Amino acid sequence: MNLTGQRVVIMGGSSGIGLATAGMLVDAGAQVIIAGRSQGKIDAAIARLGERRKQSEQGMQGTQITGAAVDATSRPQLDAFFQACGPFQHLVIAVSGAAGAGAFPDLALDDLRYGFEAKFWAQVSIAQASLATLQRNGSLTFITAASSRNSNPETAGLAAINGALDAMIPPLANELRPLRVNAVSPGVIETPWWDRVPEEFRNTYFAQTAATVPVGRVGQPEDVAHAIVFLIQNSFMTGIIIDCDGGARVK
Repeated sequence: MNLTGQRVVIMGGSSGIGLATAGMLVDAGAQVIIAGRSQGKIDAAIARLGERRKQSEQGMQGTQITGAAVDATSRPQLDAFFQACGPFQHLVIAVSGAAGAGAFPDLALDDLRYGFEAKFWAQVSIAQASLATLQRNGSLTFITAASSRNSNPETAGLAAINGALDAMIPPLANELRPLRVNAVSPGVIETPWWDRVPEEFRNTYFAQTAATVPVGRVGQPEDVAHAIVFLIQNSFMTGIIIDCDGGARVK
């Protein structure tokens, strides 16, 4: 599918997987609208994407890059944002949170509730609010996580958050048809999400992960972005969850 002139909204598009996806869509000629909480990060991401656009001959054809600061946990802000966007063809929901992990006997349930607010409820609210202007011949792509179908210790809370999102994909694809509804489920990906973790722990964990997954490395944002863009472009796929985890589920 040629994306030239098509409008794509990326919620959580100022860094990590969302920003990598925006870059690939710029290369494909799409009109990209990124949203996130920080206006400073949005401005920096737009500048970076603008430089990428200048270097892409295909991206020069009709590509526009805009953005706005939006709190994904605020339904009034989401409604106003999508009203301002007007009609668009594709939505990528890359917002996430960091709460909800930890050993179950000691897991603070308030943290788990916050984890649901920051990711599950935020993604669901975004999806619902978008329906006012998201064109029904387009696509909606959620970003969940491999924790939903793994059995790693101390990830029960994360599994619950992401598993709840995964469970919604097939029925939403059926209910919202012909709008295509899919998800990408990443494994361990080296993104700014990990900046909150002490560097020594992060490096050790990445090394351990690389040693155990079949591909022999942790993922990069571009790995997941490829899968997202594929789902946007392939108009014969809906109700699908693509695992992008380096084979962690089969190790």
